[in-house]
Amino acid sequence: MTKSANIAIVIYSTYGHITTLAEAVKKGADATGHATATIYQVPETLSAEVLAKIYAPAKPDYPIATPDTLAEADAIIFGFPTRFGTFPAQIKSFLDSTGGLWAKGALVGKPTAVFTSTANQSGGQETTILSLLPFLAHHGLVFVPFGPSSPHLGAVDEVVGGSAWGAGTVATGTGARLPSDREKEIAETQGKNFATFAAKLVNTTI
Repeated sequence: MTKSANIAIVIYSTYGHITTLAEAVKKGADATGHATATIYQVPETLSAEVLAKIYAPAKPDYPIATPDTLAEADAIIFGFPTRFGTFPAQIKSFLDSTGGLWAKGALVGKPTAVFTSTANQSGGQETTILSLLPFLAHHGLVFVPFGPSSPHLGAVDEVVGGSAWGAGTVATGTGARLPSDREKEIAETQGKNFATFAAKLVNTTI
């Protein structure tokens, strides 16, 4: 019997752009029939007062990610916005809590992918994802790039986020632009491709 891959989609989202992409990634993964994807959010490090001052909406009703979330998953997809071309402090805080997993080698060999959100096309669509690679390397996680998996990545008739490194959206500096249909389709394709890859690994007998 074919085993379904257990995929953890671990995100941080301030204004909802990453949340929207995460739902598209989950849709693509679940549609394969090879995987079950669950969205988790990392703990917030900003106070309620600060969140109110930056007009951040209420957090979605996703379970809070813990190191055990990563240990129990067969595969992991991270999603987070950029902070000056790298990942935000909330993701850094969560990653720093995984030392116990590193000490046991608990994540070695698990496939991992990433998607992101930036203010503009030159605001870190690639570097934000690249910034996670040292963490992946130290844990022995296997990075699965998106590659040339969608013709939308080459579109020039409208702004489209995403790259060979992973899906993405362009939110503008104010966050006013929401993920487009093309960006959500790219994210859905990433979820589909990643789930298929993860299921192949889960069902490989050596």
